[in-house]
Amino acid sequence: MTAMKGIILAGGAGTRLYPATLVISKQLLPVYDKPMIYYPLTTLMLAGIRDILVITTPLERPRFESLLGDGRRWGIALSYAEQPEPGGLAQAFLIGRDFIGKGPAALVLGDNIFYGGGLSGLLQHAARPRLGATVFAYQVRDPAAYGVIEFDAAGRAVAIEEKPARPRSHWAVTGLYFYDNEVVDIARGLKPSARGELEITDLNNVYLRRGSLQVEKLGRGYAWFDTGTQESLLGAANFVEQVELRQGLKIACPEEIAFTQGFIDAEQLLRLAEPMKNTAYGQYLIRQAGIQP
Repeated sequence: MTAMKGIILAGGAGTRLYPATLVISKQLLPVYDKPMIYYPLTTLMLAGIRDILVITTPLERPRFESLLGDGRRWGIALSYAEQPEPGGLAQAFLIGRDFIGKGPAALVLGDNIFYGGGLSGLLQHAARPRLGATVFAYQVRDPAAYGVIEFDAAGRAVAIEEKPARPRSHWAVTGLYFYDNEVVDIARGLKPSARGELEITDLNNVYLRRGSLQVEKLGRGYAWFDTGTQESLLGAANFVEQVELRQGLKIACPEEIAFTQGFIDAEQLLRLAEPMKNTAYGQYLIRQAGIQP
C-alpha cells in the first residue's frame, strides 16, 4: 500500500467568529504566536505525512499559498484545491480524489488543535497503511454540540450520532480522521443531509457498520480544541501560551517538527530561522538547531 496523504479542510466562512473573520479566513487568525493553520498542518507532520492538500475557498487560496508556499522549506509537499461553497466535511474526499489517488488519506479540520505527550506515536500508528478507518474521541462536557460515539458494555463503538438532543455518551469525535482508499467511493455514495451537506458522521457510520472503524480515545493528558468560537479560540491561545511559557517549548512549530522528524537538517533549520533571528520565535529555532543564540 502507498504512503498516506493528508488533507487540511480550511474552508467555510467562519461566521461564528464574526466580525473577526469578515475579511479573512479563521484558519489564518493567530492562536497565540502562530497562524491557526500551523496547528493542523503540524498534526499531519507529526503523523509522518509529507504530501498534503489544503482545501480552502477561492478567495482565501492566494493567502494560504502566500503563507505556506509549496512546503519545500519544511521538507513536505503542499498543494491546493478549492471548495467554493460549504458542502460538508466528507466532500473533501471528492474534491481531493485525484490527489488521493489509490492510497490512504487523512483529514484534519483547519480549526482543530491537538496536544499531548505521546501524540506523535499515536498519530503515526494510525497513519500506517491498513484496511479500515481510525477516528479519535475526546471526552467533553457538552457532547450535544458534536458527533457523539456510543459504546457498548465492552467498550466497542456501536453508533455515531451527529449533535444528538440526548447524547448517549460524553465522547465526541474530533476533527482528525484516517481512512483507507475506500473513503473516496464511500464519500461518492453519500446522500446530502437535510442541510445539503455530505456529513462526515454518515461516512464514519459506513465504516462502523462494516466493522472496520477503530476509535482511539484521547484520555487524560491530551488536549483538543475546536477553535470555531471566540471563547474556544481564546481558550486555545491561552493554553498554548501557558504551556510554551512554562516549558520553554513550542507547540505546532513546523520548522522544529520538520527538523525533529528528519524532513530537514540543522543547516536548513538555521536558514529558516535567519529572517526571524531578532524574534523570540527565530531565537527558539536557532536553539533547536543546537546553537546557543
